[in-house]
Amino acid sequence: MNTQNPTIVLVHGAFADSSSWTGVVEKLQSHDHPVIAASNPLRTLAGDAAYVRQLLASVDGPVVLVGHSYGGAVISNAAKGQDNVKALVFVAAFLPDEGESAMTLAGKFPGSTLGEALRPVPVTNTDGSQAVDLYIEKSKFHQQFVADVPESTASVMAATQRPVTDAALGGASAAPAWRDVPSWVLVATEDRNIPQETQKFMAERARATVATVPASHAVSVSQPDAVARLIEEATQAAA
Repeated sequence: MNTQNPTIVLVHGAFADSSSWTGVVEKLQSHDHPVIAASNPLRTLAGDAAYVRQLLASVDGPVVLVGHSYGGAVISNAAKGQDNVKALVFVAAFLPDEGESAMTLAGKFPGSTLGEALRPVPVTNTDGSQAVDLYIEKSKFHQQFVADVPESTASVMAATQRPVTDAALGGASAAPAWRDVPSWVLVATEDRNIPQETQKFMAERARATVATVPASHAVSVSQPDAVARLIEEATQAAA
C-alpha cells in the first residue's frame, strides 16, 4: 500500500485561471494535503496536455489529478501512461473518449448556451499562425458561467477570464487515461456550459464514482467544500 500522501494537482478550464481553485485549495491545505494549482495554457489540447504531463513528471510520489471543464479533457490526455497518477477527479468537466473533442461533447445533449455567449477575438501565435481566442461576453458571464455567486464576484471573474482557443476546444482527444485510472466525477446540475445530461453520460461511460451538486459551471468557486470533499474521497482511495 502507498503510504505517501498524494499531491493534488488542480487543472483549471477555459475562461478561468488557477485562482478559480482558491476556496478548494484552502480547504485541502487545512487538511494538510499538498496541492499544486497548475496554469493551463488553453492553446491546444495536445500542447496543454504535454505541459501538464511535464508538471506531473516533476512531482515526487503519487498524484491525484483534478480537472475542471476543458481541464477534464487535458487531464484525460496528460495522465495517460503516467504511473504516479493514482486517481482522476472531474469537476463539471469533459471526459472525452478517443477522437472526441470538448466542442462535440458540449453539443451531444441539449442545454448548453455557451455558444451564443462567446466573443471571438482573432490572434496571431508566436509562430505567425492565426488562431481565434474565445471569451465569454462580460454582460453574459454571470448567468452563463457562475450564476450562483454574487454579482461582484462574477464581475471580477469576467474581467480576469483567460481565453481559450477554438482549436483547443475542437481538438480531438487521444486515448484517455480514465479508461485505466480510477475516476471520480462531480456533476453540477445547474451547469449552462456542459449540460448535466452530458456530464452524467460521460461519468457513466467512465464507470466513475459520481456525486452531484446543485451548482453552476464554476462549482469550484461557488461550492468549494463539495469539490474538496470529492477530491479528498479520491485521495483517500489513492493513498
